[in-house]
Amino acid sequence: MICRASWLLTLGLACGAAGCGPGTDARPRVADVGSHLPPDQQDARALGLEIFDLVDRAMAYRASHRGRPATTLRQMGIESLTTNTVRRILNVQREPVVTVAYRRPDKREIVSCRGDSQILVEASLNGGRFTLMCTARSGAQRPMEVGEPPSAD
Repeated sequence: MICRASWLLTLGLACGAAGCGPGTDARPRVADVGSHLPPDQQDARALGLEIFDLVDRAMAYRASHRGRPATTLRQMGIESLTTNTVRRILNVQREPVVTVAYRRPDKREIVSCRGDSQILVEASLNGGRFTLMCTARSGAQRPMEVGEPPSAD
């Protein structure tokens, strides 16, 4: 009985030190973080998070296939259509360029954004923030910085 109590105490202390348990998830929710942003930044942020994930996966694919990049998203096991977006990948000198566009752009300030492998480097050097080239509803293109917001500390 003492052994079991000791084991449970050790488990409880380890879990507490690791931050286990309810209410300890320190990651910000995407909807909560982006809700205070202007509409164009909200649109770009949502697209940017998706682009970041796709570029990261494209680079992982290339690394695991001896430097050969994926020519399509399907080759990577990723669907090109989601409920809200259309995704495209293009390789420029073996580097992936990912574009994500809203399927229903009529109520959006930003209708599409694109990024390449440099966003991974930029995010690692810039506290999670990176720059994408985005297209507004008017057709104008401009760079927009997205990613994790600076902490309030």
